[in-house]
Amino acid sequence: MKLAMIGFGQAGGKVLDRFLEYDREQGSEIVRAAVAVNTAKADLMGLENIPEENRVLIGQARVKGHGVGADNELGAEVAEEDIDEVQSAIDNIPVHEVDAFLIIAGLGGGTGSGGGPVLAKHLKRIYTEPVYALGILPGSEEGGIYTLNAARSFQTFVRETDNLLVFDNDNWRQSGESVESGYAEINREIVERFGILFGAGEIREGGEVAESVVDSSEVINTLACGGVSTVGYASETLDRERKGGLLSKLTGEAEEEVDSTSTTNRITSLVRKGTLGRLTLPCEVGGTERALLVLAGPPKYLNRKGIERGRKWVEDETGSMEVRGGDYPRSRSEKVASVVLLSGVTNVPRIKELQQVAVEAQENIDDLRDASAENLDQLVNDNDDELEPLF
Repeated sequence: MKLAMIGFGQAGGKVLDRFLEYDREQGSEIVRAAVAVNTAKADLMGLENIPEENRVLIGQARVKGHGVGADNELGAEVAEEDIDEVQSAIDNIPVHEVDAFLIIAGLGGGTGSGGGPVLAKHLKRIYTEPVYALGILPGSEEGGIYTLNAARSFQTFVRETDNLLVFDNDNWRQSGESVESGYAEINREIVERFGILFGAGEIREGGEVAESVVDSSEVINTLACGGVSTVGYASETLDRERKGGLLSKLTGEAEEEVDSTSTTNRITSLVRKGTLGRLTLPCEVGGTERALLVLAGPPKYLNRKGIERGRKWVEDETGSMEVRGGDYPRSRSEKVASVVLLSGVTNVPRIKELQQVAVEAQENIDDLRDASAENLDQLVNDNDDELEPLF
């Protein structure tokens, strides 16, 4: 699947930067075009893989390149004001060569959480290609303002995009990790999962052709139900045993011993682990509207029987009759990996928690406003009593 990716804000830019590195390492050619947008000049300067001409600084008239300070209302305002500057960068994207747009943004900060949905609405108005977002939820330890931003941004992204894929930092940070190393590891996890999902079906010249092809249309159809999506992942490192004599070992031309039964069992086990293990957004998988599974690895370790068994198991587990599946041959890989996309999930405790926080915060804001109005009225009345009339 070929994507035009826009990293909006600090987190979005860093994940996009990592995507480009992954693309180069794997030769997957997922990222057809990359644009980074930010209100902080320093964040844009810190990117390593995004061309300088594709880095867009917005809000200079308002914040002078210093960021919006976790104010996502201000982030939305400057995105509205400077949307033409963002569009100028997007105009250089060969849109006829991409299958969809993907906006990547942290939902807890100010620039990405506020400006990302503004860009999504803009793109949907102009282009016919689907517009998706990859939203990154802040950890609960990051503070109340980030949680409130995430609650607001989440709702707006769901409304303005064709599907919101979510990665919850709260489920991934390890205790004792530094912030820098923790987020670097999280970004690697994000790109590994979504890289396999979007890379499936992209056949390079001379590359292997999948037995059960997963192309961009199947990803699009799975995400077409809208709403919120989560991704599961599981992998197993291969213990490759070669047969043959000393000469074959020296030349590396020995054939690998591959047992079809163990291959089938490995695939079905990985599908189960990927679905019931640590999802990018923890949820109850029952009631999922649509699903897609992708098995990646050396072709000899992939087979149709295992994929069909895995697909049938996902159908039973989710209750969905729209479960697609296929393989993604990667000869150089030393492991077999399963990626499971669950689209249109509804029973998500973290989202319910965010929504409750938003409701309580709004009530507190309303109470503060009422209290401020009462105090102002009282102050005016007290002053009226104390002041002598002029005439």
